[in-house]
Amino acid sequence: MSLSIKKVYGIHAVAAVIKHDQASIKNLWADTKSRNKRLLQTLLRAQKAGLSIHHAESKQLDQLAATNKHQGIVAECVSSQRYQEADLDQLLTNLEQIALLLVLDGVTDPHNLGACLRTAEAAGVQAVITTKDKAVGLTPVVRKVSSGAAEIIPLIQVTNLARTLDTLKDAGIWIIGTSDHATEGIYSQDLTGPIAFVMGAEGKGMRRLTEKQCDILANLPMAGEVSSLNISVATGVCLYEAVRQRQCKL
Repeated sequence: MSLSIKKVYGIHAVAAVIKHDQASIKNLWADTKSRNKRLLQTLLRAQKAGLSIHHAESKQLDQLAATNKHQGIVAECVSSQRYQEADLDQLLTNLEQIALLLVLDGVTDPHNLGACLRTAEAAGVQAVITTKDKAVGLTPVVRKVSSGAAEIIPLIQVTNLARTLDTLKDAGIWIIGTSDHATEGIYSQDLTGPIAFVMGAEGKGMRRLTEKQCDILANLPMAGEVSSLNISVATGVCLYEAVRQRQCKL
């Protein structure tokens, strides 16, 4: 298992590391003179967890995070990839609720991945699956945009997405792809059973091989003149339609 040094910044992101993976934190810098209540609450949690906090001025934090969007706190963590491709089978076996998974086919924008992780975690998705090649991984920007979700929800990067979709099918999970070319709408689908939504990359959409692996293709109704939605917005629409249907079924 390869270890790497990562920088995590932003109040929500650092708070999530403190809560879920505090052992990984090796250094923690913060503006301890700040009057930001959320920051002070995070620093209090860090102190209760036994973490040492180094005071840093804004300029130093800018340098540490390589951005000025750190919200007054930066953590340096020693990390490994928490979830490997081999963990997928065990994750599927141990699901305690009806499967709701998100598959991202080649998403390259860290802001989009971070937003998708945030929405997926909020919607109760059990895992997000993405490709290793030609796709963004867990960068500091992804962690910041996810507002802590990246530290909670399993993100599994796979080598062969088509083979992984076969694995999901073998586990009884229906694969629902979103496509502008689909003739059926997402709202006409039964999303109460075990499903995995497949969302295509920015601009290009799903690859042809990925599309062939889907059991169902569905579109999002577009009433205006724009031709498509941002991937993170489309992801939110699909996931929360599934949430709505499942809550109505209770």
